[in-house]
Amino acid sequence: MRYGIQKLKNNSRFNYTLNKVELVRGGKPYFNLITALIADAKHSIHLQTYIFENDETGKSVADALIDAAKRNVEVYLLVDGYASQNLSNAFIESLKSSGIHFRFFEPLFRSRNFYFGRRLHSKVLVTDASNAVVGGVNITNRYNDMPGIPAWLDFALFVEGPAAIDAYKVCVSIWRGKKRRNKNIEIDFPVKESTVDPEKSGRVRLRRNDWVNNRLQISNSYLEMFRTAASHITILSSYVLPGNIFRKNLEKALRRGVKVRMIISGESDVLLVKQAEKYWYNWLFRNNIEIYEYAKNVLHGKLAICDGEWMTIGSYNVNDLSAYVSVELNFDVRDPHFVDSVEQTLQKIIDEDCKKVQPENFTHTSSILSKIGRWLAYNLIRFTFSLFTFYYRKQK
Repeated sequence: MRYGIQKLKNNSRFNYTLNKVELVRGGKPYFNLITALIADAKHSIHLQTYIFENDETGKSVADALIDAAKRNVEVYLLVDGYASQNLSNAFIESLKSSGIHFRFFEPLFRSRNFYFGRRLHSKVLVTDASNAVVGGVNITNRYNDMPGIPAWLDFALFVEGPAAIDAYKVCVSIWRGKKRRNKNIEIDFPVKESTVDPEKSGRVRLRRNDWVNNRLQISNSYLEMFRTAASHITILSSYVLPGNIFRKNLEKALRRGVKVRMIISGESDVLLVKQAEKYWYNWLFRNNIEIYEYAKNVLHGKLAICDGEWMTIGSYNVNDLSAYVSVELNFDVRDPHFVDSVEQTLQKIIDEDCKKVQPENFTHTSSILSKIGRWLAYNLIRFTFSLFTFYYRKQK
């Protein structure tokens, strides 16, 4: 293996590079992977997540981080200031006293019952600037396989190679905060140069969404799919409520004859959002988009595939909250062989764990009251998103 000291400029764009890639399903596979990477880390660990709870899953990850800190690995843990506010002071102190650099990503204002400001919604682990895992999995029991209770459906992408350096760079930038974000980022430890197996590799680029800081790369990846697709697009996402720009570009793809199907959750942890989604079903039906509701558990994953050629995967939901309010992180992958394997995984989920929503059945089973409830939910959600967007537009 060859090693080199890396010096990085804080650019906002990342190019495709060749990396080892692996699709990781949520639950035990995901948590086994990240704890193994933490255990193998020799120099640096960055873990940034939306939800971190001190339940069995959170404690197991915390124990791995504490062990790494005791080995003199520099460990940085950044969690969202609202979604992770239930962490106890004793738990946080145990992290800090072990040598872990811990802090909350703070919104403009938060309380136990109210939140206003940006969310750190990305979920990323980077070890030694050599390995990175980016996905939708939070650190808590419901994303893990617990006794008799399967994990929510979720996915992440593991990369080994240059894209991990890009992920490291982003983590350091976010950790530093606004005052030091534009300074060059230096890696003062040796970075392993990976040996990429062509059978397990793909061209990968890191994508960010942070609208306040003029980064809309994940949104642009989706728009690129809609504008360039030739045959089909498959979208798996929770909390699906796309804005006007998404819908207009998706309509253009549909008029070109592109087949679109969506895999969404039949059961949601946020009832209001699910009712708003069902109001949007009518638009999907009018545009001949196939809807598959995941029926086995809650669906929480976020990925999209275009023409079986390339894909995007990470923390980004197809709604304006991810587009304009949240800090999000995705990987794009261009490799037909790898993407085909992911598409086969989704097809198996459709065949075994989903129910296709038929327009006629949906209409017949919808009462007047349920239609009114969905309309109210949809407009309430849209108003909330518009309020956030208006606030940030005023700040620009």
